[in-house]
Amino acid sequence: METETARREQDSTRGTLFLAFELSNKTWRLGFSTGLGQKAREKSIPARDLMRLGREIEGAKERFRLPAACRVVSCYEAGRDGFWLHRYLTSLGVGNRVVDSSSIEVNRRAKRAKTDSLDVGKLLTMLIRYEGGEKKVWSVVRVPTVREEDERQGHRELTKLKADRAKEINRIKGLLANQGILVEKRGKAGLNPDKLTMWDGTRLPEGLRDRIRRGMERIVHLEGQIAEIEGKRLDELMTSPHPDAAKARTLMNLKGIGPQTAWVCVKEFFGWRDFKNRRQIGSLAGLTPTPYQSGAMAREQGISKAGNRHVRARAIETAWFWLRYQPQSGLSRWYLERFADGGSRRRRIGIVALARKLLIALWRYLETGKLPEGAATKA
Repeated sequence: METETARREQDSTRGTLFLAFELSNKTWRLGFSTGLGQKAREKSIPARDLMRLGREIEGAKERFRLPAACRVVSCYEAGRDGFWLHRYLTSLGVGNRVVDSSSIEVNRRAKRAKTDSLDVGKLLTMLIRYEGGEKKVWSVVRVPTVREEDERQGHRELTKLKADRAKEINRIKGLLANQGILVEKRGKAGLNPDKLTMWDGTRLPEGLRDRIRRGMERIVHLEGQIAEIEGKRLDELMTSPHPDAAKARTLMNLKGIGPQTAWVCVKEFFGWRDFKNRRQIGSLAGLTPTPYQSGAMAREQGISKAGNRHVRARAIETAWFWLRYQPQSGLSRWYLERFADGGSRRRRIGIVALARKLLIALWRYLETGKLPEGAATKA
């Protein structure tokens, strides 16, 4: 017999058109349904053909005999297409959900069938379950505004440029090491090809000198772009009246936190996300543990790494700085009591736990203005 809960869930979704997208670069596969047990209507359209998409939605309403003004709910997996489709659907009045791909349940067998048709059917079923009240069936992505998304471009590009610079420097040092030349100085210092000599005192071969010279030119170009972005960010950080800049300045009052850390934490986390508790912060940063327990077997698999990698990397780096510049704080004392006497592996495990606690402490500091226990501020 149908339960009262199931009956209420069906009543809440009756008269609703459900739409699931399976997106690819050339083709979009659409799945339509009106509820569980209903055979899905599947259509394929050229990717980004919005006119065709509108016609398919209207055709699905006619196929399922729904009124033209009926409620439409859709979903697609977060990925390469970003959030522009979500904004378009929202502008049409469609209640869209952008889903975290890693949260979608799959068959646990060693081998499982996977096709676009099966994927869109799975998304459609889970969308109906989600709208029926099963909110934990997957994780829905918090979609930023256009401005919030655009403000993350600067520090993400800066991270990429610095990685490219380090890669180019290491490539040149590798070429020199191939000739028996060891450059011990950090950065690009000591990489002038006109001043380096071979093991026998002769100049570098012409082809190698030209290759290193072109590499140095690329490094200079990257450093110019890095300086441009850092200068623009610092100017905005110090003079902008925007609330995000004010939050970043507040974080910079603490010893051990510089402009890059403050900027990334605010733009990725504290500037536009509404956290309700400390568990949400740890989960979004991917710093939560992942236990594996079955019967008498129990082990820890490490952190989930399912959250924001930019904040996670910055938080772990900042945790090491926190130990150095905030040795009298409560967090530093907690770390030293529990992990300082262990080996290097135990200390690395401890620094991840400290990073999670530090993010939570910084969130509370911005929300309430209360300094982390024992933390010192800059003069």
